[in-house]
Amino acid sequence: MAKRQPKPAKSQAEIGIVGGSGLYSMPGLTRIREVRLTTPFGKPSDAYVLGELDGREVAFLARHGRGHLLLPTEVPYRANIYGMKKLGVERMISVSAVGSLREDYKPLDMAVPSQFFDRTRNRLSTFFGGGIVAHIGFADPVCAVVQEALASACHKISVTCHRGGTYVCMEGPAFSTLAESNAYRAWGMDLIGMTNLTEAKLAREAEICYATLAMVTDYDCWHPHHAAVTVSQVIECLHRNVENAQRIIRGAVAVMPRERQCKCGSALAHAILTDRRRVSAAARKKLDLIIGKYLKA
Repeated sequence: MAKRQPKPAKSQAEIGIVGGSGLYSMPGLTRIREVRLTTPFGKPSDAYVLGELDGREVAFLARHGRGHLLLPTEVPYRANIYGMKKLGVERMISVSAVGSLREDYKPLDMAVPSQFFDRTRNRLSTFFGGGIVAHIGFADPVCAVVQEALASACHKISVTCHRGGTYVCMEGPAFSTLAESNAYRAWGMDLIGMTNLTEAKLAREAEICYATLAMVTDYDCWHPHHAAVTVSQVIECLHRNVENAQRIIRGAVAVMPRERQCKCGSALAHAILTDRRRVSAAARKKLDLIIGKYLKA
């Protein structure tokens, strides 16, 4: 069992939520304030919206910026996750629109996938490099505790939820070709999206628990009766699912254990390969928030 790691002294939030439109006015959120952060990896997508939800301190961030200004490839993932870490976040819920690659994963259903498959090409998906090498374990990329909280919250409000399965992360911004969609189905993939694999990798490096609440909006393009995906179709489903997503997040936050006993909080304990004596002062400063506790010996 992994030991609990202390949170930063100036922690402002314990649970982070990454999502899009509709999550800023979550019922029950009190003491709302905005914080803009700078990081060694640039500016996050937007200001973090901080508040209290059922006695828990939470931080919301619009992944693509308010108004949806950033392509999936343009999202500053490293800055976003670093900012969450800087605020003291230990657990993250990622809310995302996804396409379904299975007949039984219907539009308006929810899913909490257990695995990711990487089909991106142009992403910066690690904090390391520049003189520090680390290799995290990523066989199980989702925190089972956060996943269970989301699945339980779905069940409590009688929303159809598919637990487990694989989310294939594509580059975008174009949707799949028919050949690609059929190939992913043949490989056994269940969901398709453009963002969460990158977030999950960085969250693991930052030793933050991470899980996805996937809102199914369409059947990609493989389905004979849904031959094309349109933005209007996706937005319509998102709008119809906003209230459910808010209720699920609130329910998940309410049942999230306050103490961490999973291994996410020590993901870097045996991951850093670089000789500590060879790490430059500049590299130490840049990554102190993430690896400082491992460089003090």
